Amino acid sequence: MSKTVATRPYDDQKPGTSGLRKRVPHFQQPNYAANFIQSIFAAARVEPGSTLVIGGDGRFFNREVIGLAIRMAAANGYGRIVVGRNGILSTPAASNLIRKRGASGGIILSASHNPGGPNGDFGIKYNVSNGGPAPEKVTEAIFRHTRTISEYRIVEDAAPDLSVLGETRLGDATVEIVDPVSDYAALMEELFDFAKLRDLVASGFRLRFDAMHAVTGPYAHEILEKRLGAPAGTVINGEPKEDFGGGHPDPNAVYAAELISEMMGPAAPDFGAASDGDGDRNLIVGRGIVVSPSDSLAVLAANAHLAPAYAKGIAGIARSMPTSGAADRVAEKLKVGIYETPTGWKFFGNLLDAGKVTICGEESAGTGSDHVREKDGLWAVLLWLNILAVRRESVSEIMAAHWREYGRTFYQRHDYEEIDKAAADGLMESLRQRLASMAGQRFGTLVVSEADDFSYKDPVDGSISTGQGVRIVFSGGSRIVFRLSGTGTQGATLRVYIERFEPDPARHGDAPADALAELVRTADVIGEIKARTGREEPDVVT
Repeated sequence: MSKTVATRPYDDQKPGTSGLRKRVPHFQQPNYAANFIQSIFAAARVEPGSTLVIGGDGRFFNREVIGLAIRMAAANGYGRIVVGRNGILSTPAASNLIRKRGASGGIILSASHNPGGPNGDFGIKYNVSNGGPAPEKVTEAIFRHTRTISEYRIVEDAAPDLSVLGETRLGDATVEIVDPVSDYAALMEELFDFAKLRDLVASGFRLRFDAMHAVTGPYAHEILEKRLGAPAGTVINGEPKEDFGGGHPDPNAVYAAELISEMMGPAAPDFGAASDGDGDRNLIVGRGIVVSPSDSLAVLAANAHLAPAYAKGIAGIARSMPTSGAADRVAEKLKVGIYETPTGWKFFGNLLDAGKVTICGEESAGTGSDHVREKDGLWAVLLWLNILAVRRESVSEIMAAHWREYGRTFYQRHDYEEIDKAAADGLMESLRQRLASMAGQRFGTLVVSEADDFSYKDPVDGSISTGQGVRIVFSGGSRIVFRLSGTGTQGATLRVYIERFEPDPARHGDAPADALAELVRTADVIGEIKARTGREEPDVVT
């Protein structure tokens, strides 16, 4: 039996670039999660008998909300509800399941790279039938429903045991608990040459994968250790935990320090990698070298033809606007399209569906291809391994060769976290007011050639997105970008992206901090960061 429960709207349920994210106690308010889930179903306009995929990254409060979502889906007309065992599904695995099962959509419970636990972060994201994040017209519809909601529907019976594989009837729906890893692992075997990867591992090649006590642990154990034959212990921090073992599941130089320290040591493995809370981001590390996400995107695009799935070449490359221009030079040489989009994987979906691009990437450690409609951490790791297996060169050698051919783009992102929102908004508004007069201004040796507030017109459906970040471009191509992040849960996060292209191979060995020092100083002057936020330096530099 299903019932209708009266409720009242909350005024803060506007989805960001990756769904709705708040602290756990905020989600635990009466009907807070139920309101948002019911609003998803209202915006999705569910056809009776449709299939819905549900899963998450295992963080605190995951099981409770999955149980709620199952019961609500059964009461809202879904015919089949496919759920990962124990509520676990990495975001790319969920995208794959949506596509494979012909589902109308999916609910993914994650706050991605944000910390977890009883006082940590939680999130709910809706993915549409192509497996990708809901586009803006859908998230806007969800938000409209949250402002007027007065009731939600739910089945009175309890949700089935998430630990037991198989099918259960719940109201008029069938709930199917599935192995979260098997379908995804099978897809990876279709894309990559696992025989070559096994030979690489058998040759004595050593790798290390840090799952950060997040969702990719079971996937990495199955693929890297079981199917590719890497020895036990290759995967570290492989058990998913509700609080990520007290860590911060963001695969960058700050939070993956354990892995990077090992990779810089005298007995380092040949290859290191890490993934984040929900498995869609990645960090690539070679012996003695950390590969920036922007460089990783460029290298993967330039070498994708070495993997079976991309042997005939790629259709094009897409990157988010703040991501460096390293991939642009690869696209130019390959004579394929390059597309610059706003931040947020949802902007890649139309390009992928239209066949305009094959490989996509963001500077925030996300890369992926047309195999799903999400960024995919393990996919990036396996493509790197496929490239290494064919080229039989080290990561350092591959990077040096790439820079010789395409030039090196020095790049950093500076994050100022949990700053006063009014101060952050004031900073951005001040920048926008000064854009028209900025061209021609000199800052030290740097001369502004152009400045704008990035807007994007989708080449497929014509939709327009404005206010996506302030770009300051200097003569010679150096660039500073200012934008506010949509993935935080407290205050505001200001992100400043700093980029300089260096064509001279004699300068490719410079330290990024030295290469970018003048741009860093200029960013503070133009953005008035210290004056407006009181921050002397960023919280995180990646």
